[in-house]
Amino acid sequence: MCGLTGVFGPIDQLNGGDYTSLTKAMSDAIAHRGPDAEGLWVDEEAQIALGHRRLSILDLSPAGAQPMQSQNERFALALNGEIYNFIELREQLEARHGAITWRGHSDTEILLESFSRDGIQPTLDFLDGMFGIALFDKQKRALTLIRDAFGEKPFYYGLCKGCLLFGSEMRTLEAVPGFAPQMNLDALGDFFKYSYIPGAASIWQGVAKLSPAHRITIRPEDIAAGKLPEPQAWWDMSGDALTSRDAGFDGTLDQAIDRAETLMRAGTARRMISDVPLGAFLSGGIDSSLTVAMMQAGASTPVRTFSIGMAEDGFDESPAAKAVAEHLGTDHTELVLTPKQVQDAVPTISGVHDEPFADSSQVPTFLVAQMARRDVTVALSGDGGDEIFGGYNRYFQGPRVWANASRLPGPLRRLAGGALASIPGGLVNGAVRLAGSLAPKELAAGRPAEKLQKLARVMAMPNEASFHDRLLATSDDPLSIMAKEVSLSALPSALDTRATGLSFAERAMLVDTATYMPDDVLVKVDRAAMAVALETRTPYLDRDLFRFAWSLPAEMRYGSGEGKTLLRELLYRHVPRQLVDRPKAGFAIPVGRWLRTGLRDWAESELSEVALKESGLLNAATIRQRWSEHLSGKRDHETMLWNVLMFQAWRCRQSSR
Repeated sequence: MCGLTGVFGPIDQLNGGDYTSLTKAMSDAIAHRGPDAEGLWVDEEAQIALGHRRLSILDLSPAGAQPMQSQNERFALALNGEIYNFIELREQLEARHGAITWRGHSDTEILLESFSRDGIQPTLDFLDGMFGIALFDKQKRALTLIRDAFGEKPFYYGLCKGCLLFGSEMRTLEAVPGFAPQMNLDALGDFFKYSYIPGAASIWQGVAKLSPAHRITIRPEDIAAGKLPEPQAWWDMSGDALTSRDAGFDGTLDQAIDRAETLMRAGTARRMISDVPLGAFLSGGIDSSLTVAMMQAGASTPVRTFSIGMAEDGFDESPAAKAVAEHLGTDHTELVLTPKQVQDAVPTISGVHDEPFADSSQVPTFLVAQMARRDVTVALSGDGGDEIFGGYNRYFQGPRVWANASRLPGPLRRLAGGALASIPGGLVNGAVRLAGSLAPKELAAGRPAEKLQKLARVMAMPNEASFHDRLLATSDDPLSIMAKEVSLSALPSALDTRATGLSFAERAMLVDTATYMPDDVLVKVDRAAMAVALETRTPYLDRDLFRFAWSLPAEMRYGSGEGKTLLRELLYRHVPRQLVDRPKAGFAIPVGRWLRTGLRDWAESELSEVALKESGLLNAATIRQRWSEHLSGKRDHETMLWNVLMFQAWRCRQSSR
């Protein structure tokens, strides 16, 4: 895993035409992604330069250095990521083209020769990997940018003063002299709605994110015209899902478990190929525990595992992780932090994100990555299991809530929602604590006041599509906290007109895999890990496993009422169920409570009337009112306030660059 960057087209308006110094400045901005080496490739005649920062994982020798040119010197490539099935790719190349004299054994060289000899689309069809790729064809003077199937690796691009800029993180573009775009206020509104920026938009006008499983080919005439072509999908995710669903799996549950184990072991083994120390994040939940079980089943020595906990009631999963680690026999490292230690990290956490981002689990994610990096360079994670195998509560609780709510007339639903929203957050949390095991299980786990407020928001939705969108929204009224008019996005209710016969859960899972997962979950993990030069790999994000999951009937996949039925049954073959059967809690921190206590002084400085008015973008009066309500316990506004705080911290970093 590394970082790439580059420029294509005339750069006279940027720095007088020095491609080397410009690309080096862009590359230096992401030195954290690749501290082991840097490389530049410049073709001034073609008006292109590629930059690369290397985190050495495979082939640590200079033979693996990038950017890299093909043996016929027609193509130049920069790769951010890993190609897991590079050995099979090499075997296929040699079977078709005869013996090839390789310079080294890196996945980059094999990928480049496959592009050169077999073409772009045939190579992508075969790949199992996570990647952002910049491939330049000297013969056609065409640059192709490519992003991996599930969006594990980031990719930004945009036109600036007559040329194309691109890179693994936004900060590569921000390092360019003269890069001064206007803020995308619609994207900012979406951030306040979802806590992240969804889709292809970015926080800057004119800069786009390349969507997962998409590629775009750009030529000099596109740049000269000031209009880029539309990216094209190189993999049809929804089509694959629907085809697999229609084909179906007609075996027994035991046969399905056997097949899942075969796929999981193979995918995990490919992700364990490394020339540097490797380990895994272990929370003690279903996904990470199964990942570690598959790793340990194929390893000859104890796998290194890492977990982080907090000395805070209801937010410490480290005992569960330790129990799983002891059962599997891993070499386990555990760090239990005091609330103050975690709180001390909060004010600077936005520095690892190049756009506004406010999923509060970003804090423990960064801390566990920081801890793991002391001992390993690669860590496997359990991300993707929830979206693909149905692990989120909304998949099976959502249909029940909507079925009940939709029976009520719209005005009555809105009235009921308003009544629920008016209940003070402190009262809800206290009642749940007093009720103990008698509290509804939907409220008993996690943050009950926040869940009740979410229920209040979704009650008034007019249809199932808007109901799902509101389930994913983290703010009940994002427009009220902005001082500018904006247009908010809505996540699609389905990704394809072919998806007509899907259940609520199936539609939600497909949409989440294409939107929430790459734009929230994978952004969180990538930025947190790469901030400390740690590569993360995810066995669940495998196209063969994805197709298999979508072939399963609902009762095998997620129909137990707890989610992830098949994954649970597979895990029980390796770990006693009493060690992993517990309510899903997520990787959270008690933001609401801490904003009233240990984080109060920091929050007050960022939420002061002067600070809020400084940008001219925020409605200071509304935010101050909600801050006051939150401090008093009258309402629970933790997510909205966290969104504002993370934006303020991001904006402060921008103003200082």
